Amino acid sequence: MICLKLFWEFLKIGAFTFGGGYAMLPLMRQVVLAHQWTTESRIVDFIAVSESTPGPLAVNMSTYIGAETAGIFGALAATLGVVLPSFLIILLISGSYRKFQESGIVKAAMEGLRPAVVALIATALLSVADSVFDTGDLLSRANLSAVLAVFPAAFLCYKKRHPILIIAVSAVIGMIL
Repeated sequence: MICLKLFWEFLKIGAFTFGGGYAMLPLMRQVVLAHQWTTESRIVDFIAVSESTPGPLAVNMSTYIGAETAGIFGALAATLGVVLPSFLIILLISGSYRKFQESGIVKAAMEGLRPAVVALIATALLSVADSVFDTGDLLSRANLSAVLAVFPAAFLCYKKRHPILIIAVSAVIGMIL
């Protein structure tokens, strides 16, 4: 019964929030606390762990909350619930997109979306950069040195080197600086 409740609540979270995992956090927090599935401090821990592990934030959070609430079956129920609405929406859109992909209007819309996606990624980059540098000053001497050392190397290598290698080299440069 608890697994069905987890599935239903996370299905509603997945269906009625837009904007990704961060947009889901307030609703997820409200639902989880209302059902007393965990505590406020555990939610903060789940956010930290979810940010530190690969995968989307909402999927990781639902998996951890489900696992703490009802074990492996709870993790599966909550994860399936939060993912299913997005999966179904993409499935429907992709079916329609195939029919209309040769349309001039659809092609123009996709062309218009590309720069917007780049801008959103750049905004996320600046936001993360601002939070990473603990001085709050992106252009402090130490931060500027790290950016000047790591960014050009990553830019030159990104198509030729594995991303994990770039991350490892960046970590070493950060420790040296």
